[in-house]
Amino acid sequence: MQLVVKGKQMDVGDALRGHIEKKLRAGVAKYFDTAIDAKVVVSRLRHGFRTDCSVHVGSGINVQGHGEADDAYASVDSATTRIEKRLRRFKRRLRDHRKTRSGKSVKAPMFIIAAEDENEEDSQEPQESDAPVIVAEEATSIELLTVGEAVMRMTLADDPVLVFNNAAHGGLNVVFKRADGNIGWIDPQLAGDESSSGRA
Repeated sequence: MQLVVKGKQMDVGDALRGHIEKKLRAGVAKYFDTAIDAKVVVSRLRHGFRTDCSVHVGSGINVQGHGEADDAYASVDSATTRIEKRLRRFKRRLRDHRKTRSGKSVKAPMFIIAAEDENEEDSQEPQESDAPVIVAEEATSIELLTVGEAVMRMTLADDPVLVFNNAAHGGLNVVFKRADGNIGWIDPQLAGDESSSGRA
């Protein structure tokens, strides 16, 4: 596994770097022998430290975990523990996924839109255009997944939302984290066919 360790507003010394490598490699190796790469960023906060870990375990699956503590080593331990828990929770499904999924995906552009400044006073002048201000454009992949796989990927990556093509019918779907802690699922294909078998 290729590992990149960086510090934000701090220098990551050899001792901390060695601790990160030991903890992360050991934690991931319990569940995957062939993780592709990982990135760890340790940041200094006002009252402590934060560690953000991202591990790419293959097939477009990324596992995210973060930890905060008064001590940098403790923040690393907290982040790697979260990674381990997520891998353990989805261990069987991840292995089944790697065996059966062909990796079909569709490339799509993803635009980053500038946030509106809520402190800015409303202008009396009429707006020439309501078009959003695009500050960046990136490429993303829309994967062909079952609903269960989509929820798993979203949870592992700690993302709030995931857009995917439903493997049951090929239509565009969305899963997202709700404020009540449950997962929402949007499937426009079911609107015209309440008896659809695409619920998986």
